[in-house]
Amino acid sequence: MARISLEGMRFYAYHGCFEEERRVGTRFELSCELEYDASAAEETDDLSKAIDYQQVYAIIKQEMEIPSKLLEHVARRIVEHLKGSFPQVESVKIKISKMQPPLGGNIDKVSVTLRG
Repeated sequence: MARISLEGMRFYAYHGCFEEERRVGTRFELSCELEYDASAAEETDDLSKAIDYQQVYAIIKQEMEIPSKLLEHVARRIVEHLKGSFPQVESVKIKISKMQPPLGGNIDKVSVTLRG
């Protein structure tokens, strides 16, 4: 079993419950872990037998471009899209952090982590 991690992906997106968040946008940071049986890739050194990191990033970027009210919803879409695109994936973990959220105080980020 192998675990692939894409860490520290940064996006500017339009997610949030407040209209201003969906209009002005804010910064987000994502991390993603995928677990799969990598034995074929290990033995063959063939990218077609592995998970292509570029495709993973492209899927996450595509889903981040779709505005949503809840980070949970964005995370679920990403999990489902990744699992649908890579049937060999056994589990996905997504962590989405909204940087400097409008909570009325000084806070670095809020995060949602979802496993699927």
